[in-house]
Amino acid sequence: MTHHYDLLLIGAGHAHLGVLRRWALVERPPGRIALLSAGPVAWYSGMLPGLLAGRHAPEDCQIELQSLCRAAKVELIISPVEGLSAAQQQVQLADGRTLDASWLSLNVGAQVSAPPQHGDAMHLLAVKPFDELLAGWQQWQRAPQPMAILGGGAAGVELALALAGKVPQLALFCAGHLLDGLSPGIRLRALGQLRQHAVDVREDCPISRVDNDRLLSGNEPVWRGQRLLLASGAKAFAWPAHSGLGCDERGFVLIAPTLQSYTHPTIFAVGDCANLPGARKSGVYAVRQGPVLAANLNAALRGLPLQRYRPQRQSLALLATGDGGALLDWHGYSADGQLYGRWKDFLDKGFIQRHRL
Repeated sequence: MTHHYDLLLIGAGHAHLGVLRRWALVERPPGRIALLSAGPVAWYSGMLPGLLAGRHAPEDCQIELQSLCRAAKVELIISPVEGLSAAQQQVQLADGRTLDASWLSLNVGAQVSAPPQHGDAMHLLAVKPFDELLAGWQQWQRAPQPMAILGGGAAGVELALALAGKVPQLALFCAGHLLDGLSPGIRLRALGQLRQHAVDVREDCPISRVDNDRLLSGNEPVWRGQRLLLASGAKAFAWPAHSGLGCDERGFVLIAPTLQSYTHPTIFAVGDCANLPGARKSGVYAVRQGPVLAANLNAALRGLPLQRYRPQRQSLALLATGDGGALLDWHGYSADGQLYGRWKDFLDKGFIQRHRL
């Protein structure tokens, strides 16, 4: 049996949370609307390092979806997505149900890329999904061992600073430079913080594969151990590319400035699952897409003209240092200290509170 909707929001990412919040505060567009989510809560990624460092409780980092959907007068459907047919506007769920909609909006994020693995001597744990990460980390903490983190971006740096004091030894591997794309100042500050925490930072050391209990860069062994935390680049889910949607070579949905798919204009895509020039795969950009997406979904259901989203050229970066402080990067200016950590906590907690309606 197929269930029909006027609009189906697929995924409880940052942009869709913003859409629901706006519809809860003002009148939502007409029609039957539902949110499809793999679970009953949405995790806020900005507080994840603080959660693993023991500064936050799990419930501090979650948004309960049922109350938000109820306030926005939107149905909540909890089930993983099994597949999508872009031509038929149909979504296949893991529980066997099929949903179709006149309009679809994708905000499903991305997976974490992992190197090829030979043998099972090393346990790989990815930073997403967050509930699986939390369960895996709690198990690791029962018997701490040396650990490596793969990924030299903001997530890798924050996790290394949060976890350095909780494991006997910690190594951080970067395919290129640490915090590539941010200012030289914050990179130097991050390197200093990591050295103070005795983290072995290996820049320009791409990991080609996992061979039993060894990490290999090319054919050279560069680390040996049994635990690897993956905080590396984004990897697209397979089902959007298999759906018939136009995607780039990596499987991310190609979208226009109106946030619509180039090949299927009745399907919107935002956040990490989409490819729009100038928009980085970062929660900051997904949050900024939320107001434009809300306006365009409302316009689409009412037959009105759509707005264009313009990615910001600069974005504020606040990276937690694990001790309550933070590193700041803004327009090439860098700083660090407890003041910026309190600012980050204020922004993070504010995001959670705004969506707890």
